[in-house]
Amino acid sequence: MPKTITRVEDLLDTLSALPTGARRLVAIAGAPGSGKSTLAEDLVARLNRQKPGSAAVIPMDGFHLDDDLLKARGTLSRKGAPYTFDVGGLAVMFRRLSANEEDEVIVPLFDRKLEISRAGARAVSRSLPLLVVEGNYLLLDEPGWRDLRAIFDLTISLDVPFSVLERRLLQRWTDMGFEPEAAHARAHENDLPNAKTVIDNSHPADIVFRPVA
Repeated sequence: MPKTITRVEDLLDTLSALPTGARRLVAIAGAPGSGKSTLAEDLVARLNRQKPGSAAVIPMDGFHLDDDLLKARGTLSRKGAPYTFDVGGLAVMFRRLSANEEDEVIVPLFDRKLEISRAGARAVSRSLPLLVVEGNYLLLDEPGWRDLRAIFDLTISLDVPFSVLERRLLQRWTDMGFEPEAAHARAHENDLPNAKTVIDNSHPADIVFRPVA
């Protein structure tokens, strides 16, 4: 049975208590709009305040397929669905990061302003003992994706009500300048189906984080 946690402070204590001596990878998974990025950044900031240079965030989104490739495949409108990522490349990067045998590993990052993944965007030093990986599909029970789970030392899933996800996703597109009809279409035709995929088809995590509103 997964352990349920409702306070960031308790999650922080759990990460701080992980065994030392080797690099640890912690996965934070959840639906679009669940707050994965915010939680990962918050945890890493707190860990680095306790001990500078002890942790970093690794987003999954650097492995988005390029828009031109998605257009050629007819899947651009579903950008963000599991099949619009390079899961094979993602797995290779995670294994390199977990093995920690190189002085540094160069990783890609997704540029939301440009809507494109930038290769060679960040260097992850061998000296970093803890990496917090965040992404929608890190626990997905589908071919390719399910192989990722064995790489992580600890897995955390976010449990956020579907109605809250809907509200946040609509607000996200509205804040980006989309008119209400267009924001509704983007949320309901892509983001929320992706959220349902995460909720319905993911492995149980070691910890369920259920933030108190």
